[in-house]
Amino acid sequence: MRGSFRVAQPPPKPLLVFDGDCEFCRRWIRRWQRLTVDAVDYLPAQDARLAKQFPEIPPTQYAAAIQLIAPDGAVFSGAEAVFRSLAHNPRQRWLIHQYETSPAFARLSEWAYRFVARHRQMFSRLTRLAGGG
Repeated sequence: MRGSFRVAQPPPKPLLVFDGDCEFCRRWIRRWQRLTVDAVDYLPAQDARLAKQFPEIPPTQYAAAIQLIAPDGAVFSGAEAVFRSLAHNPRQRWLIHQYETSPAFARLSEWAYRFVARHRQMFSRLTRLAGGG
């Protein structure tokens, strides 16, 4: 979504909002928390505080994709949100660099994000079998 809009009351540090009811999402959030340490906050979309603090973001947007709310108020979705949050780990910055400089990489990343999101249950099982998370 490339930060297409902003919230009026941004968080003090990046906030990644995910589907807390999704096992696949929770598993990957735990992994990303280890990579970003304290640089990014994480909150399930089901948290009632979100509607109060960020009324600009409709619940359907949280349901459609992961959301990153930046300290400047910009809101990013999908693969871009993932890459921007992971960029807080210096070893992961190459992902957002590729996303920003390669339109093909950005399109492929967003397509892959949507594909995985539509097949979360299958990818959750594959991740578990591979020993991930």
